[in-house]
Amino acid sequence: MMQARTNCVSEWHLISGKAYHDPFNEITLDAIVTRPDGAEQRVPAYWAGGLTWRVRYSSPEVGLHTWRTECSDGANGELHGIKGEIEITPYLGNNHLMARGPVGVAHTDRYLEHADGRPFLWLGDTWWLALCERMGWPGDFQRLVADRAEKGFNVIQLVAGLYPDMEAFDPRGNNEAGWPWVADYARINPAWFDMADLKIDWLVSQGLVPCVLGSWGYYLPWMGVDKLKQHWRYLVARWGAYPVVWCLAGEVTMGYYLAEDREADAQVQREGFTEIARYLHEIDPYGRLVSAHPTRRGRQQVEDDSVLDFEMLQTGHGDRASLPNTVASVTEAYAEEPTMPVVNSEVCYEGIMERCFEDVQRLMFWASMLSGACGYTYGANGIWQVNEEGKPFGASPHGSSWGDRPWWDAAQLPGSRQLGLARKLLERYEWWRMQPHPEWLAEHAGEENYSLPYCAGIPGELRIIYMPQQLPLPVVEGLEPNVNYRAFFWNPSTGGEIDAGDVRGGDNGTWEAPKVEVRRDWVLVLERQE
Repeated sequence: MMQARTNCVSEWHLISGKAYHDPFNEITLDAIVTRPDGAEQRVPAYWAGGLTWRVRYSSPEVGLHTWRTECSDGANGELHGIKGEIEITPYLGNNHLMARGPVGVAHTDRYLEHADGRPFLWLGDTWWLALCERMGWPGDFQRLVADRAEKGFNVIQLVAGLYPDMEAFDPRGNNEAGWPWVADYARINPAWFDMADLKIDWLVSQGLVPCVLGSWGYYLPWMGVDKLKQHWRYLVARWGAYPVVWCLAGEVTMGYYLAEDREADAQVQREGFTEIARYLHEIDPYGRLVSAHPTRRGRQQVEDDSVLDFEMLQTGHGDRASLPNTVASVTEAYAEEPTMPVVNSEVCYEGIMERCFEDVQRLMFWASMLSGACGYTYGANGIWQVNEEGKPFGASPHGSSWGDRPWWDAAQLPGSRQLGLARKLLERYEWWRMQPHPEWLAEHAGEENYSLPYCAGIPGELRIIYMPQQLPLPVVEGLEPNVNYRAFFWNPSTGGEIDAGDVRGGDNGTWEAPKVEVRRDWVLVLERQE
């Protein structure tokens, strides 16, 4: 009998007594797991190369779990009808992903939470090509993981080998074992996944959630729906037992850069990925979250948005000129029915085209979070494409590069630490109960001026105001009678605080914020005093 801890991955293998010419395409194998409560889960197994097949499994449920295998070739006695047991006991360590469980959607459909009900404030980082060999294992990868975990990130967005900004089988996308598929997409390359496993497992061991994009969107016309379904079944079998989040593709409906008819491809991709999303929900025994990285809004990338559990946004890389679209996209997504959590999953990579530096990172984060987002993904240009020292990624298919800053230099850009500080500030409060309240300000950001302050909070308890510029000073309205607040200015670059005194609304419920000596962006917090 095998032993495992709750929410931790266990693995077992089977050796086929029958040799197949093409096992990946000729047979399928599942493990039917019966949990202590009597419920059954069909867990896909994966071909590990040669005659070997493996099953990975995890569960939050303590007790005896039994399993039996079902092979599409019922005559294969070494793969079909094999039985076993797993005894799962409570996890006693300090990894929050094991202790609190994977991330799901809260019952309000407004934010994400762990399986134990603890709210999860998504602060992601963008590592699209991190599974390639240019992000070396173990040194480079573990170094970047340590940096991001220390700064306060908790999600890493990466692509399962079918990368953006290149043709298929471009050697810049190789890991130590080549590409995830062999030539002409004839079959999966298990050795590629053996190397990728090391990185996925390390992320989870350090408390970071892998947000796995199956491919970039334009691979669908190249591979077809059936091949991408095989790809997704393999991803579920390899990584579904981990506390991952699934993303159908990057820029789901964007055609290949040099395609002859990108609009036609976009429709093919929209229909195809909707079908793939339904398939993914059917085969994933763990019910991991599913979203879609978009060209603008995730709901617009599929024919039926019920296949998505939360909405991702991409709102531009135009420095401060991207602010109007960012706020409009978040606001639209937050207001749409039926409601779902909103994560701004890509905007203004720090340093892209030598702009979008830390002031823009703070601006986009606070504008998004105070307009209704429950999560935000940062990106640093140089990391996502893995520029090496003296050997940058190079040109995209359109003929130019997004920048040549080495990835470790990009990792030290100040915006990443400043967003980690922002997450810590929000987590001092019940941030998941916050809602946008622009009406709490006499002058607030909107279509006429997006550089005015943003405001969200909890009535009678908390108000958080982001001031993109010091002037005009915020005039806070609608303060509740008989509620005392303590006000302070919070420096979004350092985390330092400046006391702004006690606040009461008086007869008309208004309060004008005092001046601060240093002219810059500030976060103004009003927290209730008991």
